[in-house]
This record gives sequence, C-alpha cells and structure tokens, in this order.
Amino acid sequence: MSGLIEFRDVVFAYARPAERRARAFAFPGLSFAIERGEIFGVIGPNSAGKTSLLRLLTRVVRSQRGEIRLDGRPLEALPPWELARAIAVVPQDAPRPFPFTVAQLVLMGRYPHAPRRFFEDAADVAAARAAMLATETLALGALPLDQLSGGERQRALLARALAQEPRLLVLDEPTAHLDLRYQAETAALLRRLNRESGMTILLVSHDLNLAAELCDRLLLLRAGEIARAGAPIDVLEQGLLEDVFGCRVIVDKSASGRPVVQLAYDRG
Repeated sequence: MSGLIEFRDVVFAYARPAERRARAFAFPGLSFAIERGEIFGVIGPNSAGKTSLLRLLTRVVRSQRGEIRLDGRPLEALPPWELARAIAVVPQDAPRPFPFTVAQLVLMGRYPHAPRRFFEDAADVAAARAAMLATETLALGALPLDQLSGGERQRALLARALAQEPRLLVLDEPTAHLDLRYQAETAALLRRLNRESGMTILLVSHDLNLAAELCDRLLLLRAGEIARAGAPIDVLEQGLLEDVFGCRVIVDKSASGRPVVQLAYDRG
C-alpha cells in the first residue's frame, strides 16, 4: 500500500465512558490509503468514526497502535508547522466569538509557512488574495466573520485553507451551511482545484450524492470498521447502504453515470 496518506492497522479507542450505557467508540485496526491527486470521500452513519478519523489525521488524538504516514513519513515525526503546511482543514464552522475580519482569517492560513514571523510578506498577501478570489470572498475581506451568513463563513474558511497551499485539503461537511447555488459552486471549485492543480482532497460528508458526484473513491465506515472501499458505483450499493444505515434506499444513476441515493418512503 502506498499513497499520500496511509493508515496502517491503526488502533484507537476513547477512554471508557463513565456511564455504562454510553457507547465506547474504537477503530480495531484501520488500513487504507489516499492516493496523490484524488478526491477521496469518507461516508457513514453517525458514530461510524468519520470525525475520529479526522482527529487522528490532524493529531488531535493519537492512536494506540499502528501508524499513519504522510508522503511516506510517520505523522508522529512531523513538527506541527510542517504538518500544517501539508494538511489544511476546513471545519464545519468557525468558533464564536471570532473577532477577526475575513482578510485576517485568510492570512492566518499563511502562518505555517513562517511560524516564527509575526507579519505577513508580499507572497503571503498574494496567496491570500488568490484564495479569496477563488472562493469569491474578496469583497468580504473587511467584514468581521461574525457578520457573515453561514455560507459566507464556510467560503471564508475554505479560503484560509487554500491560502495554506496544502498537499491535502480536508473538508468536514463542506456544504452543510450552503444554499443550492453555493453548494454547486463549491463542488465546482473543488473539482477545479483537483483537476487544475492536482490537489488531493479528503471529503467527509453525510451527503452521499455530493460524495458520489465528486469523489474518485469512497470509504464507507460502520462502527469504526470499513464496510467497503472503492469507486462510488461499487460502494453506494443498495443492499449495503440499507444494511449500514438501517433504512430503505433506492439507488439510481445520474446523467453522468454516478449513483444517486434516495430514501425509499413508504407511501402506504
């Protein structure tokens, strides 16, 4: 197995909950790779392990056994600033209160490129401007983040991540706060970034149809284990989805040949 990101038999478990009725989550031994230049999607029901996977990848938590590698190097061996240069994360939302403007937020993405420097240089400003142009946030630059709509904040967070110029762009529910127009524009932007610059993208989403349309491969998680990994047409299979999600679904094909998942409502 080789790739930009490799999980090699990663074992992880949270501390046992104090209440016996609470569920304890664990990865018993997670192995997969994200290849350079692909859009890789992670899907699954609540409590499947999607957030825990991101926390391991960004070293918010550490595995008990196994190894995660970035471009062939153990993640544990990388200094924080080097990890931040390589992996940029777009969270679902910014913390509040957040007393900074959009332009200031985007420039924060340049910090890993000079962690001991206190002020940005011309290259930082140029990278931030390019990121804001790509996400259509340049006109919002002087506004405080707290004054933006949910969709505008999401685009500003994406601009900050692009300003980092990462090798891996990680998005956690990237269209959760966006209306239909910005969902379509965000999907088009991610596809363009991938095709034109070869940026590797990891997409974590509850939106199976977005994942199907955008991703080259999908990883379907169930209770910390891999239910299936592969092309969207192979992963988004009706019987498998019904088993993993515990509900009836219908899987058709879009005009592009990608699977389209719908809930099967009982009209009786």
